[in-house]
Amino acid sequence: MRIYQLDAFTDRLFAGNPAAVVPLADWLPDEQMQQIASENNLAETAFYVKTEMEATYHIRWFTPTIEVDLCGHATLAASYVVFFLENKQDGEETAIPNEEIFFNSRSGLLKVCRGENDWLTLDFPADNVQKSNLQPPALLASVSEKPLAIFKGKTDFMLVYETQAQIEALDPDFREMSTVPARGIIVTAPGNKTSDQEPVDFVSRFFGPQTGIDEDPVTGSAHTTLVPYWAEKLGKTELTARQLSKRGGFLKCKLNDDGINPARVDISGQVQLYLIGDVKL
Repeated sequence: MRIYQLDAFTDRLFAGNPAAVVPLADWLPDEQMQQIASENNLAETAFYVKTEMEATYHIRWFTPTIEVDLCGHATLAASYVVFFLENKQDGEETAIPNEEIFFNSRSGLLKVCRGENDWLTLDFPADNVQKSNLQPPALLASVSEKPLAIFKGKTDFMLVYETQAQIEALDPDFREMSTVPARGIIVTAPGNKTSDQEPVDFVSRFFGPQTGIDEDPVTGSAHTTLVPYWAEKLGKTELTARQLSKRGGFLKCKLNDDGINPARVDISGQVQLYLIGDVKL
């Protein structure tokens, strides 16, 4: 089976979030997909299967330890494979007539659009973010500084801080954090306008020891929680974001909420191909 490794949400290699992508003709047994993901030992391995519908695929995501309901960076990586790599025959690229593709998933139907300069845009359902009345003692004990506020989305806690410097300085106790009942912990603050890098509207980090990844380099799915919060806080629907992991990542985001239909979030990023190989079972 062909396997790809790509860096998502970055314009350069050895940055962003690495993901493995394995295109399949038919699904492997769940246990075998989990073993492959464990062997890859990346934050996420995505498997996808083409459906009978045009430009539509089934997708599943595995960390080294569990299957998850939604993963942004691995979906971005899988989209890159579909758009730019798997459509090559005998070394020649064959045109894909679609500027958008669809993935059926455990989180519903996900659309990905191809833009200029190889930018790809994920269309994900927005999270329902509420101020949390539940504040597990382990959550506060696991971070080195008390946040301004704590929110809860569908799967993650989100801790809001005052400054980017506080986000950069956080040194979590991952053993303590692993006991918090959540997929992971998002920490966030407004972007530092005096940063040496291009200013952004907000910054974040994502910690997920519960799912086998202490700190995820760039977490697309976390932005379904971050974007609704910062859109309301900043009074704007188009936002730029940077995830402040060691590898780092840059995202362009947009909240689409007409007040009638369920809100959705556009999450845009670039992808860099690192490796093409074969899995031999």
